[in-house]
Amino acid sequence: MLMPVAALASPDLAADGAPALRARLQALAPQLARNAFKRPLAIESNEAPDRLSGDVYALVDHPFSTVSSALREPAAWCQVLMLHLNTKHCAVKAGGGALTVAVGRKFDQPLSDAQKIDFSYRVGKADANYLNVRLNADTGPLSTRDYSIVLEATPADGGKTAIHLGYAYAYGTAARLAMKGYLATVGSDKVGFTPQGAQGQGGYIGGVRGVVERNTMRYYLAIDSYLDAPAPGQLEQRLGAWFDATEQYAKQLHEVDRNDYLVMKRHEFRRLGQESPES
Repeated sequence: MLMPVAALASPDLAADGAPALRARLQALAPQLARNAFKRPLAIESNEAPDRLSGDVYALVDHPFSTVSSALREPAAWCQVLMLHLNTKHCAVKAGGGALTVAVGRKFDQPLSDAQKIDFSYRVGKADANYLNVRLNADTGPLSTRDYSIVLEATPADGGKTAIHLGYAYAYGTAARLAMKGYLATVGSDKVGFTPQGAQGQGGYIGGVRGVVERNTMRYYLAIDSYLDAPAPGQLEQRLGAWFDATEQYAKQLHEVDRNDYLVMKRHEFRRLGQESPES
């Protein structure tokens, strides 16, 4: 099942900016300090009757000025999103005001077989203490709609940066049936990251929340890998770092072998300058 890129910041964070984000990270401090991720990170997810959402709150080992400078540029988001298995193409449009993203299967495929999502791109705020980047799309594959990507960042202690990445989208009958089919077949044994039962004795959450959590983690790891190696000549480092990071959580995230991923992504990145999703 294709899981398109999407995100939605919670209204209070979007409204209050840096103070709300710092307060949220402070409230999550025990989880950030001690968790199964072995990094300062917390994942949350929510399932509503016609909407799915996921959120990552994390601390990254880069100063805010570096994070803000990198992630306020639309072209950087194409580099980030392309690390995900399902992202087949990404192009900056409208002078930086939009991103056209093509999503597809977890293996190499013709671009004509991918499905397109047109996002508007806007920097909601960018100052010395807060970055807010927003992407929105009205429609997506099948009956999905109302996509929204929001990234928030603010300085944290020790030269680190606090980040919130959330995503959400609404869906209708066609997408619901497709998801049901996926979860009944190839996705039946897939799990997320939230423990179930007393002290996690029931394993990890599955179903649609598991899907949301897996993709939330994949996108967070893509941001982290990009921040570690943002230069144009560091693509190989980014690709290797993303794949190796996902393998730290192989139970949830393993899908393909390392060499298959690298070969696929090298081809897809070469294709960025040759084709567009409309071709």
